[in-house]
Amino acid sequence: MTAVGSEPCYSDPVTGRHYALGDPRWRSDDGHPLSIIELCGLRASEIDVSERSLWRYRKALPIPIANPVCLGEGVTPLIQRTWNGRQCHFKLEWFAPTGSFKDRGASVMVSFLQQLGIAAILEDSSGNGGAAIAAYGAAAGMRVKILAPANAQPPKIAQIKAYGAEVQLVEGPREATEAEAIRQSSEVFYASHNWHPFFLQGTKTLGYELWEDLGFHPPDNIIIPTGAGSNVLGCDLAFTELMRADQIHTLPRLFAAQPENCAPIHAHYQADRHAMDALHFAPTVAEGASIKNPVRLGSVLKAIRRSGGNTVAVSEAQIVAACRGLAAQGLYVEPTSAVAAAAFDLLCRRGEIGPDETTVVVLTGSGLKASAFMTELFSH
Repeated sequence: MTAVGSEPCYSDPVTGRHYALGDPRWRSDDGHPLSIIELCGLRASEIDVSERSLWRYRKALPIPIANPVCLGEGVTPLIQRTWNGRQCHFKLEWFAPTGSFKDRGASVMVSFLQQLGIAAILEDSSGNGGAAIAAYGAAAGMRVKILAPANAQPPKIAQIKAYGAEVQLVEGPREATEAEAIRQSSEVFYASHNWHPFFLQGTKTLGYELWEDLGFHPPDNIIIPTGAGSNVLGCDLAFTELMRADQIHTLPRLFAAQPENCAPIHAHYQADRHAMDALHFAPTVAEGASIKNPVRLGSVLKAIRRSGGNTVAVSEAQIVAACRGLAAQGLYVEPTSAVAAAAFDLLCRRGEIGPDETTVVVLTGSGLKASAFMTELFSH
């Protein structure tokens, strides 16, 4: 894909400095997260309909990938259901090789790094991201090391180890694990799902896929369970590129849904004294959304504003109720996914989403990812 006005390259949004894509880096020289300069977008005629994976949208990527590391990720079901009396579409992102949406980003990022000749990678993750990087690293024949919090769920650690990755558990809060990964990045390439911009090139295929799912029309609203915000940023990339390509004429509103117990994006977006004063951090059943300091916070806030969307924070009780309600419809998802369904209910009751609007609720991870929680929840 060509860029708008020049060849694709990395850009530091803070300083404006550009870097070549062939330069193996995960952040700018000034320590900032990188983005990729604006791309021209994909047209419907450029979709490779013979490819039954996210690689059907390969022409939307910044550069050609000669040998993708593909396990069949993408092309997930979009089903229409009634949720508490309102119609919506559930996007079943857990229909992925490792059970979560993070396979999209992992496939594209690992494919790109393999093409650069990188043989060993490092990642920090509390679970799903680590599993995805471990799986795709294994498929690429790379050596993979995953740093995880010492209190991470044992089944998630077991999945990471099953793919052959080395696992190092780090004591302390989640941010201590990231700090240790950054420290070790001088020894092995840091393939971070939060830092590396090619991970977002993978998550943007969700937006392209929703556009194709809905007959090449954008939905009115997309509700996304949000921790670091990679799906928010991915959808923003996809739909702004589609606008640039004159394939759509309106952007879907993006709603970032967070647990009340860890809702920094919500607090900053609302940006009033009440929201900031109420910001606190406590354990949440939605572990996948428990990110206190999102690396790309500013970019996530801009994406939500650009779309005309909003943020929502839901209680632990609402998350649990949504988890039960989804299971009652045959949708067995981890609590992080249930945050989005709880947010949809809240937005409808507030009147922020109308009954005739097309709304997609993204369900990001399988209930098998939270087996201990689900066992306890449904044992009574």
